[in-house]
Formats: sequence, C-alpha cells, structure tokens
Amino acid sequence: MSMRIRTSALTALAVAALAAGTVLTAPSAGAAPKAPAPQTAAPKFLSASQLPPHPTSSWTAGPTTEGFPEALGLCVSTEGVPSYDYRHREFRTDVDASAVQLTVVADTAAHAKALAKHYDDLIRTCADRIEKASPDVAAEGRDYGKLPVEEGARVRGLHTETSQGATDVALMSVGRDGRTVTVVRWGQLGDFGDAPVAAFKKTTTTAVNKLY
Repeated sequence: MSMRIRTSALTALAVAALAAGTVLTAPSAGAAPKAPAPQTAAPKFLSASQLPPHPTSSWTAGPTTEGFPEALGLCVSTEGVPSYDYRHREFRTDVDASAVQLTVVADTAAHAKALAKHYDDLIRTCADRIEKASPDVAAEGRDYGKLPVEEGARVRGLHTETSQGATDVALMSVGRDGRTVTVVRWGQLGDFGDAPVAAFKKTTTTAVNKLY
C-alpha cells in the first residue's frame, strides 16, 4: 500500500475502486486477443532519485515487476479494461512515504488515449466514491492541472480522513506517450499541506519523458 490508511479507510477505498464506472469495453468472451503493434523497446521507469525528495529518508526502488500493482487499486483498477500487459515499480522510504509507477502499452494510440482518460476519470471521481462507500471517511480531491509533456499528463491530489482522525494524502498523475500510458502515485500520512506538488509535477514530467 502506498499510504498507511487505517482499516476503515482502506475498506472504503477498495469498495470504491470496485464500484467505479468504466468507459472502456473489454473484449468479448469468445474474441481472440488483439496483438499489439510491434514495440521496439519496453517503457523505462523512474529511478529512486527522480521521486520528490523526502526530508528525512532516501527512496529505495524495487524491481520492475509484471502485473497491476495493489498500490494503485484503491482509486485505479483494471475493471472493464482490456487485458493489457501491465508492468510496475514500487518505491519506499524508511518512514511513511511510498510511491508506485505503472506502465501499460495499448494496441493503438487511440486506445491509449481512451485508457489515459479512463484512469484520470477514476482518480478525479475517487473522493466522491470513497465518501459514498464509507460514511466515516471524509475525502477531498484536488486538480493540480495539466503538464505539457509528450501527449500530455495531469496531476491530481487526494486527501482522506477517518472519523478516528487518521489522515493520508496522495498525489497521482496519468501521462501518455503514443501508445503507452503511465500512472504515478506518491502517498504518505498527512494532508495537502504535506504534499510536494511542484516536485511531483517534475517527477511526472520525467516519468513520461523517460518512457522512450
């Protein structure tokens, strides 16, 4: 998990993710999977040094791993999305901050554009879905705007607080370069005042530029 969310908040987030509406159509049961166009190289990932600096701890990068990361499943999921090959890398500090980057290569640029919008919509609506799923969690989302990198990226923030007073903040971004979409998430205990928005925007720009 990217944030140490208390049990009630975690449950609410998981339920909200499963309840999210979808805009992409998955292949029919009998349809053969569509092979993606040839890809000259696999997308590259952020390094630990390219994440927002932590004031008291250095970042450690995990290995590049196949599959969809649980750390993104709270607001972003694969529900209703074609079965693409997902790859991710997780990052951790010695304290309460963590991060994850996802990459996925769609079969066409048009599908990648739709996928990027779908993920951004899920992030945009995450706070409302959390509050509907669990009355004891207050959630607020913020839009930190678009970034002019490759085919574009957008940064958003999410703050949650349980009735017991546990607070968590996350910054999430979705960017695209051609057929490839990347999602980056940073999170820690705290509120919006603790979120390194400017540094995360730089991280997002680097993540999209670094894909190829």
